[in-house]
Amino acid sequence: MADEPDNETPETPEPVEAEAPAAEQPVEAEAASEPEAPEEQAPAAEQAPEAEAASDEPAPAPPAPSEPVEQISSKERRRRARSRHAGEARSPRTPEERHAERVAERGAKALRRRARRLQERAKAAERRAAAPAPEPLAPVHAPVEGTRRVRQGIVVSDKAEKTITVRIDVARRHRRYEKIVRSSSTLHAHDENNDAHEGDVVRVIESRPLSRTKRWALVDVVERAR
Repeated sequence: MADEPDNETPETPEPVEAEAPAAEQPVEAEAASEPEAPEEQAPAAEQAPEAEAASDEPAPAPPAPSEPVEQISSKERRRRARSRHAGEARSPRTPEERHAERVAERGAKALRRRARRLQERAKAAERRAAAPAPEPLAPVHAPVEGTRRVRQGIVVSDKAEKTITVRIDVARRHRRYEKIVRSSSTLHAHDENNDAHEGDVVRVIESRPLSRTKRWALVDVVERAR
């Protein structure tokens, strides 16, 4: 028994798990072969309530009005434009070139200003020509000439040309003491023909200013001097 060759090989147990995949394959194949129509129809059925809900929602409100545009002056607008300027700096210039540029700019501005003024004057002339004539305004105060004063006096000098000096004597009673108070005043009167002479009694009337001191004019000579 000991000499017999050991031809028997140990039997290896067959794996049990090998058959399991074979048994599961038909199930997976059947699952893959089943149609998925119910799953595809479900979203279509869900979309109908969503569409109805969307139709029930109110329409979106109109956009709010835009904010008003900021009103800025032309000077501020130029300042902002200069602050946003990102161009290259100009090459340095000499004082003579800067002065020449300023002179040229002033000349161009003067031409534009002159043209604008001429245009404004032409428009103003057209407006004046088209406008109706204004009605004359009624005078605020009626042209009433007041009563001019007349005085009688004695000529004390006739040396000036066309001018006489007249002394006006005044006698009045004092309001408290009832005494006669005499006073006199002199005035210059215009004598166009040099008719009055010294010592004559003349009558003069108030007139417009004829010189620095003359505010009277000769009316006539009442009595000649003897």
